Amino acid sequence: MANQLVFDHLNELEQAKGAWKNALVRFETEVNPAHMSRFLCRMTVVGFEEGVVMFSAPGQFIWEWLRERFSKRVQEVLSEELGRPVTIQVHVRPQEKLAAPAEQKFAVVAPKTDNPLSFTPNEKYRFETFVVGNSNRYAVAGAKAVCLEPATKYNPLFIYGAPGLGKTHLMHAIAHELRRTNPAATVNYITAQAFTEQFVHALQTNRIDQFRRAQRKAEIWLVDDIQFISSKDRTGEEVFHTFNVLQEIGRQIVICADRPPRELYGMEERLKSRFESGLVVDIQTPDTETKSAILLSKAEQEQVKVSTEVALHLASSVPGSIRALEGALHRILALASLEKREITMSFVQEVIEKYYQGKSASKPSFRSIVDAVSKYYNIDHSEILGISRKAPIAHARHVAVYLTREISGDSWKHIGAQFGDRDHTSMMHGYQKISLLKNKDRDLQQAVDTLLRDLYPQ
Repeated sequence: MANQLVFDHLNELEQAKGAWKNALVRFETEVNPAHMSRFLCRMTVVGFEEGVVMFSAPGQFIWEWLRERFSKRVQEVLSEELGRPVTIQVHVRPQEKLAAPAEQKFAVVAPKTDNPLSFTPNEKYRFETFVVGNSNRYAVAGAKAVCLEPATKYNPLFIYGAPGLGKTHLMHAIAHELRRTNPAATVNYITAQAFTEQFVHALQTNRIDQFRRAQRKAEIWLVDDIQFISSKDRTGEEVFHTFNVLQEIGRQIVICADRPPRELYGMEERLKSRFESGLVVDIQTPDTETKSAILLSKAEQEQVKVSTEVALHLASSVPGSIRALEGALHRILALASLEKREITMSFVQEVIEKYYQGKSASKPSFRSIVDAVSKYYNIDHSEILGISRKAPIAHARHVAVYLTREISGDSWKHIGAQFGDRDHTSMMHGYQKISLLKNKDRDLQQAVDTLLRDLYPQ
């Protein structure tokens, strides 16, 4: 009997490991590649008992990232893969922090091998696999121009847009193209979050000179998710000086964010002005036809035949970003393989009806709307509901009014009461102002779209 228990335990552990392996494949369409390699791929399944999957993480920071940002999604996917509800526990392995010499803590640009890149770009993320449409053609043109004439025309190149629309894909595509046309060029790709972590570590260990040399040796400097450093004064100052040094010596800079430079509230004006000094382009949510073309391209990469009719139906039926759409495609491919079925329209409709229709979240509360606007514009919740007429605060308040009306459909009188017993005419004025402006101002339209996605997460 004892031997049988041991066998069952090992069997469950192997099931959990297999489920985690499948989950990582699914996360590739949902998670920034840098976050995949830095966080999720470093998690190891070490146990599975009584519905609890136990992970081991190499450090406190990885554990905190998972807990705060992705634990719920990990539990959902593992539950689907294992066919029963599970929870997760994470144990930290602090001893692994000492495994590598301090000099290897940083993303050193100088290669140790013949590879001129300090990171390995995702093989799937090339210009050839990026589907171009009206929503992204200017961003693609800017990225290709940078590859043709680095640090000549557009320096910096600033690309912004909501998560999951292809910004990171373009950065990796730039790295691939530069590696092809100029194998001697050194390229450094880093997320703003990783930059912050490495900068803080350098300060703590008195290795700031090594950190600066590592960042400033790059001939092409790619920085992702720059909005992460908003309100981080010391990190922002370091980015400012690194930016200046690289630009002065003729190095190409490419920066990505979820919003345009002027919307990076909490960031110093001198840094925002640097970002605006080159070419600023956006990526918007693609139309249904572009979405279907992206799906067909992904299916081709997976060497699976999907009809145009099925792709169009998926593109118009699955809510969320391109990553969510790719996730739906992977789900369909997996289910078709497991059930040994062809990917027909009827099969796809079954999957959509089961997993994507009637699953939308309930309406966000008034508090969550104001909190989202507060976080986006980096303006305190109390100021949005207060009486200040300062332009940035009034603008954020008008956006909150617009979203409240669009989401709740409440009367102007009720909305005015929520905003501190304001007169209903002022609520109507705020709503109408945003309604008119967003049709002319692409940045404002992007801000509203981003806030709506944050309030209705997929």
